[in-house]
Amino acid sequence: MTGVPAARSALAAAQAIAAGELRSSALVQRCRDAVHEHDRELHSFVRLDPAAMDRADACDREAARSVLHGVPVAVKDNICTAGLETSCASRMLEGYVPPSDATVVRRLRAAGLVLLGKTNLDELAMGSSTEHSAAGPTRNPWDLRLTPGGSSGGSAAAVAAGLVPLALGSDTGGSVRQPAAFCGVVGLKPTYGCLSRSGLVAFASSLDQIGLLTRTVADATALLGLLAGADEHDATCGCPAGWTAAGSAGPGGIDCRGLRVAVPRQVWSLIESSCEGPLKRALELLRGLGCVINEVELPLLEAAVPAYVVLAAAEASTNLARFDGLRYGQRVEVAGRLADTVRASRGQGFGAEVRRRILLGTFVLAAGFRQAYYDRARAAQRQLARAIGRILATHQVIATPTTPGPAFPLGSRLHDPVAMYRSDVLTVTANLAGLPAVSVPMGLTRPVQGDGSGETRDINGRGALPLGLQLMAGAWQEQTLLGLAAAYEQARGPMPAPVGAVA
Repeated sequence: MTGVPAARSALAAAQAIAAGELRSSALVQRCRDAVHEHDRELHSFVRLDPAAMDRADACDREAARSVLHGVPVAVKDNICTAGLETSCASRMLEGYVPPSDATVVRRLRAAGLVLLGKTNLDELAMGSSTEHSAAGPTRNPWDLRLTPGGSSGGSAAAVAAGLVPLALGSDTGGSVRQPAAFCGVVGLKPTYGCLSRSGLVAFASSLDQIGLLTRTVADATALLGLLAGADEHDATCGCPAGWTAAGSAGPGGIDCRGLRVAVPRQVWSLIESSCEGPLKRALELLRGLGCVINEVELPLLEAAVPAYVVLAAAEASTNLARFDGLRYGQRVEVAGRLADTVRASRGQGFGAEVRRRILLGTFVLAAGFRQAYYDRARAAQRQLARAIGRILATHQVIATPTTPGPAFPLGSRLHDPVAMYRSDVLTVTANLAGLPAVSVPMGLTRPVQGDGSGETRDINGRGALPLGLQLMAGAWQEQTLLGLAAAYEQARGPMPAPVGAVA
């Protein structure tokens, strides 16, 4: 199988381009060929950018603009791209072509990266499996019967399969980190406000954050450095003076001796048995690096998902009110009252999961119910954030698995939203508290029975699936967070890629 050069490291590809050993146009063409050849079943992309080759040719003529100059990147289809359809995997926005780029896309272009195309997602980023997509589901490159996670499943699957070295996603409750864990790649959600949300189609504005999916921690660190910073179009965006994502220790990470890492005791009761061994080995590896590992209490962890679901649904119902077929979105004309047209437009434009969340959000904000649901969820959020703050006052990092277990079969939770939401139980805390968190591949585990057949599946001949280690730090502590992640990654050693991935 023809490989994409340096697909495991975007930085290595950029260095080869800068040295004249590789042309950006050749790399982009091979990525396009790989998508055409291998993405028919995977379905990680919803469209390719027809201008990608012209942009790559221009990169070959230019002096390097950044450390990632000439490298192709994929962008989740809820992030606006000028001249290229941004549908959010929703019939409501089908055919919508933004007049301008999102800020992060504009910065990608300014840094000399090449937009390869747009990736699939759960409709309007509402989901944890990339099955709630008007374009159809994305599949996990480790086993096509499994979900890649969501809602940034298209971006994670594309990077894991070697179709593109880098991708952007969005993370409202774990939508970058959970698919990163399921697909065996690195997924980073920075501090809230680190990356501009201008041009990101809003789901829950107080929780949304654009995130990164890469093959290595060093790639994520480099990409974050190119995209972070204040933006006049986003009043919530801006990094503190002197802030930097990269440490001085290089790609091998930081000196971890004496670094205090907290592990919430509640985690052990939340994870599947298949996750326990890999977590223990990961903590031993951190201990071997010199970290001090302490088990701590994290009150209200079990309330994180209910609080998140209520708050995110409330904000979604408000943000999506504009998509009524009159001001924005597809219109379904109905003779009679204007309200009938709005009802038909929203009923046919939105899928079942989006309608469920809009209805839930409208309910919890309604008079007579707001205090019982929304206000209590907001109070739980504040208490959880304070509890995390107390832990981080004495520890630099909180470590957990990214997910309770490995990827689950497609369709197995599609009609059980509570079970689907629970897959985010360990990731929503970072969004509720506005803190940075990264998922790093932790190792492989044997799969669960999963598909209801009673047969233990032998995944790609390995009988194993990837799991992620989640590291969370205090606000604006990306340097420590990514430094520890890089040290762990180096000590862990190389991770295998899915069988059949473009190497």
